[in-house]
Amino acid sequence: MKFFNTAFLFLIIITSSCVTNKKVQYMQHDDVNARQHSLPTDTVVRTYNLPEYTYLIQPEDVLSIRIQSLTGEEYDFFARAQNQGNQGAANRNQSMIGELVDPEGMIDYPVVGRLKVSGKTIFEVQDEIKELAGQYVAEPVVRIRILNFRYSILGEVDNEQTITVQNHRVTLPEAIALAGGLGELADRSQVKLIRSNGGVTKVVYVNLLEEDIMTSPYYYIHQGDILIIPPLRQRPMRRYFGQNLALFVSTVSVVLLAINLIN
Repeated sequence: MKFFNTAFLFLIIITSSCVTNKKVQYMQHDDVNARQHSLPTDTVVRTYNLPEYTYLIQPEDVLSIRIQSLTGEEYDFFARAQNQGNQGAANRNQSMIGELVDPEGMIDYPVVGRLKVSGKTIFEVQDEIKELAGQYVAEPVVRIRILNFRYSILGEVDNEQTITVQNHRVTLPEAIALAGGLGELADRSQVKLIRSNGGVTKVVYVNLLEEDIMTSPYYYIHQGDILIIPPLRQRPMRRYFGQNLALFVSTVSVVLLAINLIN
């Protein structure tokens, strides 16, 4: 009897360690969960106004600045400077090729000179450089990209890492997808986000299980964000009993066989 009580208790523990879909599915909403089988296809269920987000250049950003014009290359100061930079860039990391924004928010660019860029959008800086370049070349076109926009993701993920992207409008779901997704035992309701800016560090928690996360001011990833994914409470039980399940089943089989032979 004691053996069967132990087996029954073990079965209860295994059952309680199961992870339901409600703890795994992203961006849930009650009415859709209740009526998802009756909803017609191609139907707009609801709409959300996404938070406004415009990335502002900040110190330690690395900018790729490309200037093209109708001026012949032999007379184009910018083209010659860019070609010289490209010749030495073959064996260098991409983030070392661009223009580093110094602690004062300034960059030094050939011909243009020293320019304040911190606190401005990419498009504002493009317009400023275009106006300055227009004094030297005909009909300049300026393209700027951020080469070192990065964030880190730690915890219950397949691969803890720091990810660098050139797209500075990355949402939380996109950031997680780029990292390979979360593990089954990740607690999606208590994701910690650490954000530093101007000497101030903020710690907030976001719930990825709720659909209205799209309206959160933390829906977009910022430069240098750190995401920490905590485990569900089921993790210790799942990992321990999962590893010992085969041993337990074998033991039960042997005991039942012995009882059957005795009787």
